[in-house]
Amino acid sequence: MVFGRSRQSQTDSLDQQPTVSEDDEVPTAQQKKGRPTPSRKDAEANRKHALKVPNDAKAAKKAMKQRDREARAEARAGMMAGDERFLPKRDQGPAKKFTRNFVDGKRRLSEFFVFVAVAILLAGFMSGPAQGMVSLVWLAITLAVALEVVLMIFKLRRQLSQRFTREEAKGCTLYAILRALQIRKLRVPPPQVRPGGEPVTPKTQD
Repeated sequence: MVFGRSRQSQTDSLDQQPTVSEDDEVPTAQQKKGRPTPSRKDAEANRKHALKVPNDAKAAKKAMKQRDREARAEARAGMMAGDERFLPKRDQGPAKKFTRNFVDGKRRLSEFFVFVAVAILLAGFMSGPAQGMVSLVWLAITLAVALEVVLMIFKLRRQLSQRFTREEAKGCTLYAILRALQIRKLRVPPPQVRPGGEPVTPKTQD
């Protein structure tokens, strides 16, 4: 009786042990997965959505072009207004601004030099005594422009030395000569003063 009861107890304890199913043998990491790993394409789409970039390649390219167009328009408007932030390096600085205003503040023969040079070039095709006259006119105008530029540089250097250090005024002489030889309406940045020194009134946009 003792041996039978002991054997029966062992049988009951085996029956009461929990059964292990196939699902329990699966690693916890695999159980938690529950869904396939997102593909590279889906991950890229999610990243673009987080950055608020259009998923459509055509729309994204169009948006980028629009941003570039707006940035260029803003830079050009700033440069035309003389804003230092948008000026090229050669035009930046108080000394360069003073030089521009000094050159633009007076009507000069040098700003018409290009027109005169073209007229003389066309007149050079003439033959006879007129050709000799054209050469004399060309020489006279060239000397007049050269004298005007020399006097302008002399006055400019004197004023620059009173207002700026040598390092700050570096390059202003050549800068003034090149600007003086340009047609007034084609000067960039545009003149901020009229001939006579009166400030240019900014154009208002409606």
